[in-house]
Amino acid sequence: MPRQITPAGSDPTAIGEVSAPPFVRLPEPALQFSRRAQRLNALAASHDLGPYLRFVAALAKAQHDIQAGLPEPQMPDAQARERARAFAMPPLDRNSLAPDAAVETLDRLVAAASAICKPASAADALERLKQASPPKRDSMVHNVLADALPMDTLADHVYVAAALQVHFARLAARLDASELVPIADGACPACGGPPVSSIIVGWQGSHGARFCACSLCGTLWNHVRIKCTLCGSTKGIGYQEIESGPGTVKAETCDSCGCYVKILHQHKDPALDPVADDVATLGLDLLVREGGYRRGSFNPFLIGY
Repeated sequence: MPRQITPAGSDPTAIGEVSAPPFVRLPEPALQFSRRAQRLNALAASHDLGPYLRFVAALAKAQHDIQAGLPEPQMPDAQARERARAFAMPPLDRNSLAPDAAVETLDRLVAAASAICKPASAADALERLKQASPPKRDSMVHNVLADALPMDTLADHVYVAAALQVHFARLAARLDASELVPIADGACPACGGPPVSSIIVGWQGSHGARFCACSLCGTLWNHVRIKCTLCGSTKGIGYQEIESGPGTVKAETCDSCGCYVKILHQHKDPALDPVADDVATLGLDLLVREGGYRRGSFNPFLIGY
């Protein structure tokens, strides 16, 4: 497969246009999942992965639909948020999620997913999830939040991850962005989750700024350019893309940690979605892995690839 490798110093994005980008932009769960579904369906129209993209689009539509009538999520109290800020910790603690906090969201997601067209393997996984006992489901929730998914039930965990994306996006949307502080390289300041990808935005006042997109809650946080989003190194950064492609999705590789995370040039194409376009560029993953780099981001819809 042909490739194009660009040295870090040759990245053509107009950094000089950046003014004062915010540190974070909180998610908009009432909009982001429906927009993601639209993007996935648009991508599926002329894509080799069309059937799978349409399945993920239907799942994203379900993520949007199940929010109607969900009770208000229980937020951490003011003291807990202040402690998190003081000690540079995410206010939404993935490790202390109450076992029943996301039960209704997961139940609704499972019911909604039952009605969508899906591959046979995805249908079997959903049936196993339906039959799972409450303790088993709790265990699966904790597996997703710990980024530790058993190989034999990867497909089952996709639905759990989809439900948790909704739950944590609703939590993060209710935070005060001004209270969030940097946590660590590769960690969302809202929930501590890893990035799914990063985007170069074209927002007014932030044109050319780079933001990491959380794979769990969808929060965007500002991250300087030509710096590894995972280990923070500024050495050995490179960019790879599929030759003859539109040049809007690249893999940012890091020789220091040996990993890569995709970077989406949303300022060139506003329709780009951090999750959808990550899935749709699976070919880029295969290309970069040939060079010995490991995927450093997390996307529940690419589990197993």
